[in-house]
Parts: sequence; structure tokens; C-alpha cells
Amino acid sequence: MKMAGPNGGPGRRKFGPKAKDVKGSLFRLIKFLIADYKKQLIFVLICLFFGTIALTTTSIFVKNLVEIVEAGLKAGQTAEGFNAAVGFAAIKGDLITLIALMIATAVVGIAATTARERMMATVTQGFLQKMRGRMFSKMQRLPIRYFDTHTHGEIMSYYTNDIDTLRQLISQSLLSFLTCAITLLTLVSIMLYYSIWMSLVLFLGVFVMFRITKYIGGNSAKFFIRQQKSLAKAEGYVEEMMHGQKVVKVFCHEEESLAEFDRLNEQLFEDARQANRFANILMPILNNVGNLLYVLIAFVGGVLLVTKAPSLSLSGQALSIAIVIPFLNMTKQFSQNISQISQQINAVAMGLAGAERIFELLDEEVEEDNGYVTLVNAKIDEDGTIHECAERTGVWAWRHPHAADGTVTYTRLQGDVVFDDVDFGYVEDKIVLHNVSLYARPGQKVAFVGATGAGKTTITNLINRFYDIADGKIRYDGININKIRKSDLRRSLGIVLQETNLFTGTVMDNIRYGRLDATDEECIEAAKLANAHSFITRLPDGYNTMLVSDGANLSQGQRQLLSIARAAVADPPVMILDEATSSIDTRTEALVQKGMDSLMKGRTVFVIAHRLSTVQNSDVIMVLEQGRIIERGNHDALIAEKGKYYQLYTGAFELE
Repeated sequence: MKMAGPNGGPGRRKFGPKAKDVKGSLFRLIKFLIADYKKQLIFVLICLFFGTIALTTTSIFVKNLVEIVEAGLKAGQTAEGFNAAVGFAAIKGDLITLIALMIATAVVGIAATTARERMMATVTQGFLQKMRGRMFSKMQRLPIRYFDTHTHGEIMSYYTNDIDTLRQLISQSLLSFLTCAITLLTLVSIMLYYSIWMSLVLFLGVFVMFRITKYIGGNSAKFFIRQQKSLAKAEGYVEEMMHGQKVVKVFCHEEESLAEFDRLNEQLFEDARQANRFANILMPILNNVGNLLYVLIAFVGGVLLVTKAPSLSLSGQALSIAIVIPFLNMTKQFSQNISQISQQINAVAMGLAGAERIFELLDEEVEEDNGYVTLVNAKIDEDGTIHECAERTGVWAWRHPHAADGTVTYTRLQGDVVFDDVDFGYVEDKIVLHNVSLYARPGQKVAFVGATGAGKTTITNLINRFYDIADGKIRYDGININKIRKSDLRRSLGIVLQETNLFTGTVMDNIRYGRLDATDEECIEAAKLANAHSFITRLPDGYNTMLVSDGANLSQGQRQLLSIARAAVADPPVMILDEATSSIDTRTEALVQKGMDSLMKGRTVFVIAHRLSTVQNSDVIMVLEQGRIIERGNHDALIAEKGKYYQLYTGAFELE
């Protein structure tokens, strides 16, 4: 069951993937591979076939070699004894031919294996590159709700642990399975061709090995999947602790954090211990079964030779030492391949678990966008007619096609926002906004005040459609925002949040993030408008100073000034300022407020503030309580009412 998060937002779900579909994940993975690298995979399979055949035909060469040696021994046998020269002369031609064939086969095998490995390395890394691209592309299209309900560590685990298990699955496990499968089929064919009796003994031993593998390997795979989950949980927790280390230290929460990590680490240890306990005993057991099988085949072969039992083979040849010796070699190869398959079971289980988690991400529902009204550059004639144009003019308009009659109308982007009886809840059974109605005319400054959790930030989240409303309507320049394409809607809004987010890059890059085609001069003007220019010029490399770790080399106030400059360079008609000056000291706030006033001039502005001194000059102030607007009016009118706003304002003054 979902729990409500802070301020009425959605809570985070308990970590853990959904029910597994191993076969579905495997088939889907193969389908992706074939779609991306069909020709390369055909080449790999051809090389795999020739390389495997070259490896397994060594038993046939051993049989032929024994037969040639036997022929040489017979030819060299004289009345006086064995004549080596005569014996060698009799088999010289056959021996040279056989050695040449062995060398040629080995060369083919080495060449095929080398080509296969090189091509498979390209396929694996290329496929992982494409999968990471698919994952990141999908992540960019997910709704904000997804990030509210998944930890950052959990999401990062897709790109690290799960991708790594996928790499092992594709580059090693699947290839090893195919190699072993072709090898086993070839060996079975050769064995049945030479001796059905000894083949039946081998199959009995293989049946025992498969039963052991199924029991022990199945348990091992189960715990390896659990290990994958536990590892993601532990890494997610470490990521959260790294991000919140200052808070941990401020509240002396080190011991509690360590205790929680120990719990997660203990669970990871237990799952890994169980997984490796089964995995580590599987190989010794299979090896010993293989050794027993080798001895049993040798015994049966010896008995058949001594008793001269009737030959039972597809070749029709009588059983001889030339068949028993290579048969023993094939038995060893067979058991080794069974052991190799069992070794890969754990990697396959982990790889498919990682693949399914990746597919879960790829299958997440993307942010729905049925909007068809778009934002375009426009020109306005003297008579007020709006025309769409390709070049940037500084004037924007909504392009609104009408399906009924096929016409297209244009509405100038001005920033007129209206809420009409809006209800909203992060979860269906908990409504956090009730019957909210408000309007903001172009150029007006609208402020929201109220206690934490009253719904101030939620209202601004609805304007840019991070979430969709449950009931009511929101209109933007007279157009229902559900009709406006989300990317165009958000392009018309400038947002400065309380929590700043800066990206790795230069100061100039971070300001230009607001509008990627902005010139350096425009970025500098935006910085001056936000009163950030002064401190930027004092940085080691000025606007070319590199920022890392979310701007950790800047003060909180400086980071906020950069975020304001980033919004300013976008030059949007509507601004949303969510506690934009909360991290700035009083002196800096006065400078920023002056720049903000210039920035807000002629724009519709929504302001959320706890410092009521910053909203006194608002055209209208909305006082929210438990998701309802309980008071509205300008500063003087609300003070005169001596209601909730008056209490908040006078209380703030007393605190100051």
C-alpha cells in the first residue's frame, strides 16, 4: 500500500522487483540482440560451429591414430621380431596425412575462436551501449511520480549492477551454453556411432549429473537473485547516506546509520553466502561424478573387449581398443561440458534477473502527453494578426489546430493562468488540494503562503503538469493545459526551486542550460540581472570555472543565484519561484530581490515564500491551509482583515 510522503506527496515504495518471468526475459533479450546485431550474430554462430567441431573431432583423430599405429605394428612384425623401419614405412603416408589434417583442423578452430571472440566483444559492448541509451531515453520520458517513488540508488543500480550482469550473460554465459550444447550434440553423435552400450552408460551418468545440477544449481540461482536485490538495496542506502552526510552528522545519527547499514550488509552477506555455498559445492560434486563415470566407462569398455561381446554401434565396426581410448577422452569432454554448463547457471540466473529489472524500467509507463497545442515563434501585424515564423522574434504564440473544421488559430503567449475548482491528490484516496480557484493575469505577481504541507508547491507542480489534476480545469492563455504539449508548456515557464541543481560543467554552461541557444552575452546579462555577475567574476576562471558535485565549490547562496540566472536567460513569460531566496542571507537577498523585480517585470509570477517580507509587493496573496485557499488579497487588505495572514506576518516580525 502506498503511503503519502512529505507535504502530501507520494511516499517511496519498498524496494524490490516484481514477480519474475525468466523465460520471457530470455526470449526478449534474444529478440533485442537479433534486432540490433543479426548479421554479426550469424557470423558468431558460424565461427562457434566450426570452432566447436574442430575441438570435438580430436577424438576421431585419436581413434585413427591408434588404428594407424596398430597397422604399423602389424606390418613391422617379422619372424626375427619387430622391424621399426618396415612398420614406419607402411604407415608413413597415412600418418603424414593425419597429422596434416590435425594441424589444419587446429588452425581452423583457432581462427574461428579468435574471430568469434573479437566479434562477440563488439556485439556485447555495442548492445550494452544501446541498452543504456534505451534506458536513459526511457528515464527522460518517465513522469515525476516515478522519481518520487524510487530511490536514486535503486535507479542507479539499473545502470551498474544490472548492466554488468547483462554483460556477463551475453559475453560469457550464453556463448558458453551454445558452445557446450554444440559440443554435447557432436559428442553424442560420435559416441552413438561407435558404441551404443558405452553411450548408454554415459547417459546414465549424465542423468545423475543433471539431477544434481538441477537441485543444487536451482537453489544457488535463487540466492544469487536475492543477492542481486540485496546489493541494490545496500548501494541505494549508501548513495542516500552520501547525499545526506551533513544531516547525519548534524543530528549525530552515525550510530543509527551504521546499524541500518549493518542490517542491509548482513542480509547481503547471508544471501551471498547461501548462493556461493551451493555454487561452490556443485563443481567438486560434478567433477567427482565425472571421474567415477570415466572409471565406469573404462571398466565397461574393458569388459566388452575381454568378453568380445557382440558389436552394437551405428558404424557396424567391432569394438576395439582404438574405439575405447577416444571414447574415454570423449567421456572426459562430456563431463567437463556438463560442469561448465552448471558453472554458468548462476551467471545466467543473475543475468536474467538483471535483464528483467532493466525490462521493468523499459516497461514503465511514460508520461502521457496528448497535447496538440504547440508553442511557435510569431510575428504580429499592425492589425493584431498573428503569423507563425521560423526565426526567433521574442514573440511567442500558441498554435491551436481545430480538428472539427481543420482550421488553425494562434493565441499570443502572455501568461494568463486560471485555476477553476481544482482538486488533486498524489494518491486517489488522499486529496491534498480542494476546490482551488485562482487567476493570475499577465504581469501579475501571485504569492502563496501557509504552513508546510498546505499545498503551495503542489499548485505550482500542477501548472507545469508534473502531475495531472483529479478534477476541475487549469487554463493557460484561455487554453486548457491538457491540450498543450507538455514540452511546449514547460518551455514557457521559468522555475527557480528551493533546492538548486547544478550540473558538471562551467558556470556559463549552467546558466545556458536555461536556453541552449543563448549567446555568452545573453548569459552574462542574465547573471547581472540576478546579481550573480559580481561573484562569478571573482571565481578562479570566471564564467569558465568548472562546477562539480552539484556546485559543491560554491556557497548555497551562490548556487541559488546561478539558478536564478539560468531562469532569467530563458526569458519566459511565467516565472515560478519556490522559496527562491530561502538560502540567501539578508544582504544578498536585498540585491537579489532588486534583480528579481527586474526579472519579474511584465511577467506573470508565482511566488512561494516563508519570508513574508518578500511577498509584500505581490498583486495578490493566497493563504493556504490544508489544501484550501482560506484568504486572498493584497498585503494591506490581508493585514486589515487580521486573519491567518496577519498572524503569520506579525509572528514573523516578532521572530525577526
